[in-house]
Amino acid sequence: MSRYSRQELFAPIGPEGQARIRKSRVLLVGCGALGTHLAEFCVRAGVGELVIVDRDIVEESNLQRQSLFTEQDVQQALPKAEAARLHLEGVNSEVDIRAEVGDFNHRNAERLADGVDLILDASDNFETRFLINDVAAKTSTPWVYSGCVSSRAVCMPVLPGRTACLTCLLEDQPSAGGETCDTTGIIMPAVLQAVAWAGVVSLKILSGNTDALFCKMLTIDLWTGEHTGMDASTPRKDCPTCRGEYPWLAGERATKHTALCGRNSVQITPEGEFDYAAARTRISSSAKLGTENDFLLRADFEGLSITLYKTGRALIHGTNDTGRAKALYSKLVG
Repeated sequence: MSRYSRQELFAPIGPEGQARIRKSRVLLVGCGALGTHLAEFCVRAGVGELVIVDRDIVEESNLQRQSLFTEQDVQQALPKAEAARLHLEGVNSEVDIRAEVGDFNHRNAERLADGVDLILDASDNFETRFLINDVAAKTSTPWVYSGCVSSRAVCMPVLPGRTACLTCLLEDQPSAGGETCDTTGIIMPAVLQAVAWAGVVSLKILSGNTDALFCKMLTIDLWTGEHTGMDASTPRKDCPTCRGEYPWLAGERATKHTALCGRNSVQITPEGEFDYAAARTRISSSAKLGTENDFLLRADFEGLSITLYKTGRALIHGTNDTGRAKALYSKLVG
């Protein structure tokens, strides 16, 4: 029997639905706990092409809940998108897998979303989610909002023009100071619940079964058993996104220097052209170099550490003070 025979035997999908899945292109934004499981789901389900976008490297604390990654990935400081690609190519060689190491931002969102049939949200912040919402609305691309923290999971399908979008329900990103996996923790069952919901929603969309979607924002706490469902079946009449306003995609809401909540780190994204070779020379003359690979270098300086990517984007570890992080970046990188 064929690789996908058991999936085809499921009557709502069948051979016709599987054929649609095989022709599909999926964009996955984020490759952490949710993202690694969703990436593996897509590859094993047999999508035609999977694009994985992630800005981080594999760290030891990821291994508790993020499938695909190994201790060797940690030792090599591999970017998550690239590590996932390498492991997934051995799962299904029929799927075209592309790794995009970097931010999903207003500069590249339309390029990355061009021609895809589905966008999967596996990010860890609402700035990215509202950007996904904007680009999905502008390009009329279905997307799946999903998340998990502590013992809770949430999921919602968005079909632009047909169902409510994220702005319809939340209007704007929540204020800072909310729970994150780094401050509150997370248990694997919450991850798997979110993956299960997002996975089944994806199968319905990709196989042509959108009429079977549950058009709600579903939330469940697996520890307490509490669950809620917010109606998302129709767009809100006064929703600015549904009316064609895309401030996140236009870059009006973008942040250049971001303190990563719960991470004691600051991300810095430079403007314009970047000379990585010159930056490396400058860093090596002042700081203690650590891991280097084809994507980045790591170095320690003045009690902080820097992870510098070849695009110029950097993570300054050991502080949440954006001013201190920017000063270190300027001193080491220029």
